[in-house]
Amino acid sequence: MPDITFSATVSGSVMQGVLVVTIDNPPVNATGAAVRQGLMAALDFSAGHAEIVGLVLIGAGKIFVGGADIREFGKPPVDPVLPDVVAALEAHDKPMVAALNGTALGGGLEVALACHHRIALPQVSLGLPEVKLGLVPGAGGTQRLPRLIGALAAVDLIASGRTIKADEALTLGILDQVVTDDLLDAACTLVQQSSGRSLRRTGSLPVPAFDVQAFEAVAEKLLAKARGQNAPAKAVDLVRQSGELSLDEGLQSERATFLALRDSDQAKALSHVFFAERQAGKVEALEGVMPRTLSTIGIAGLGLMGSGIAVAALAAGYTVIGLDQNDEAAEKGRDRILGLIDRSVKSGRLTAAEGEEQAARLTVTAEDQGLVSADLVVEAVFDDLDVKTDLFRRLDKVLRPDAILATNTSYLNPDEIAAATAHPARVLGLHFFSPAHVMRLVEVVRCKETAPDVLATGLAFARRLKKLAVVAGVTEGFIGNRIFSAYRREAEYLIEDGAAPHEIDAVLEDYGFPMGLFAVYDMAGLEIAWNRRKRQAASRNPAERYVEIADRLCEAGRLGQKAGRGWYRYEAGQRLVDPEVTALIETCRAAKAITPKTFTPQEILSRLLAAMAAEGRALLAEGIAARASDIDLVMINGYGFPAHKGGPMFAAGL
Repeated sequence: MPDITFSATVSGSVMQGVLVVTIDNPPVNATGAAVRQGLMAALDFSAGHAEIVGLVLIGAGKIFVGGADIREFGKPPVDPVLPDVVAALEAHDKPMVAALNGTALGGGLEVALACHHRIALPQVSLGLPEVKLGLVPGAGGTQRLPRLIGALAAVDLIASGRTIKADEALTLGILDQVVTDDLLDAACTLVQQSSGRSLRRTGSLPVPAFDVQAFEAVAEKLLAKARGQNAPAKAVDLVRQSGELSLDEGLQSERATFLALRDSDQAKALSHVFFAERQAGKVEALEGVMPRTLSTIGIAGLGLMGSGIAVAALAAGYTVIGLDQNDEAAEKGRDRILGLIDRSVKSGRLTAAEGEEQAARLTVTAEDQGLVSADLVVEAVFDDLDVKTDLFRRLDKVLRPDAILATNTSYLNPDEIAAATAHPARVLGLHFFSPAHVMRLVEVVRCKETAPDVLATGLAFARRLKKLAVVAGVTEGFIGNRIFSAYRREAEYLIEDGAAPHEIDAVLEDYGFPMGLFAVYDMAGLEIAWNRRKRQAASRNPAERYVEIADRLCEAGRLGQKAGRGWYRYEAGQRLVDPEVTALIETCRAAKAITPKTFTPQEILSRLLAAMAAEGRALLAEGIAARASDIDLVMINGYGFPAHKGGPMFAAGL
């Protein structure tokens, strides 16, 4: 029988009596209208040909089905809708096997759940990540997954939105088999073995009995992490209902919930973030510019930041050479890096073999000459201009002319650092956030002389490290720290004007920040910002308002959690409001003859958000940030701004 075209994106071929249905909708085989129509046509074809014993669904390329088609977002639905397709797949009277050749996310996993069997390659990732878009699964995921793997395992996956690998999916019972080769042949064999037998329809299975208290405990932990997001709570309710309602009733509840969330403010905000990430790092001037090839990365400075960058580079497959000021410091850096790798092995994020392989690609040195083979060197030394420029002058003498130099400075001017070299065109900024092996954001800073292919290489490097790369121009603090400074100043003005630190922190945490601003200061240590303020004191504009309260805290030895005292007092792991801080604030107000006011939570929030948005507008006007959405991504991924609020620019309607 010749190949069959079911739609523009779905085709079929018959192998040994099995109809192999291939979804080919690049780039991620999304469940667009043509895919849905093609799947329905394939079912009709199968039903009309008695010689076909069953079906295999597989994706073209390296993805099974990556989820919904983003080109359909915000548009009226086109029949058949995915819930109807999934129901038809499950109800088909011939055995159907989902052959997961790659990622199966969202609607892709829902399609697979509707099949009667699922087999996969070892590298496959699966998940229902809809909560990350402010949604719940809308094609049966909340009702079928609990029937397959139990409510506790299902609520963990659905309410968190996390993805899992094939081995975990097999253990949970999502997959029937994991095969290392010839996936299609194995799938066809499974169809033939299932022919004539009773079909295992996921939706017809009962939800296994579960411990209600254990379920509620898991749900409570998940919702605590969600910090005010609506979708995870709705997902928990729907999974709970799967054990209480019939399949049809549960599906009706799920669909109604999905449609209500789709039009919510949180979904709109998270959709904004989703599309912003696809725009981030796109630079018109780099169209057609190819990045340089990198294989060996040098890391100059093996403290906490440098070690984190090294771990990220090793995880990305690079060879890493670490440089520090002497043999003892270099070995300490090596031990720190190996310790982080070992922690990943013990936690199960890496196998022992993977950890050993990464460690084998690491060397350390105390000699500049040791970096001679590096294609790119990232400096992560003390944030002092003299220290950094001296390092760059030295490296400029030993590195190949085509090697790239990147500074990780947070506040210094990278143009001044680049000027210390004979080849400023090869210098750019790569501002990582700590801990660098965990934090997702990297600000890729385009210096005045940075060559286009150097900037393109910096972006490609960050992406290979699985980081979110956002391009920034040169200004003190780049995008994130400059907005953070404006936000911090406004918070300190609020304290002088009458608000208390714990009141401001409560407002921020209620809005969705993981921690309030002053609690974050105490955790990081107050002396870091204090030392910077002291360095800047001589150049500070005396006409500008300056709040001295933080300086007075530091002078009193209140340096944060490690000192047991900062903006708060710390006892037995508890953060407590300290009357001494209240008295100090009152004294500073009185010295300026400020009469304190009372602020509502909304007034506090409005002032803080307005300060962020105003600084964001200035960054756009100066060309430091290319897009308002880039600013939102920086604040979400680097500073804890709640993603379900869309970022400060989105919140301001920009």
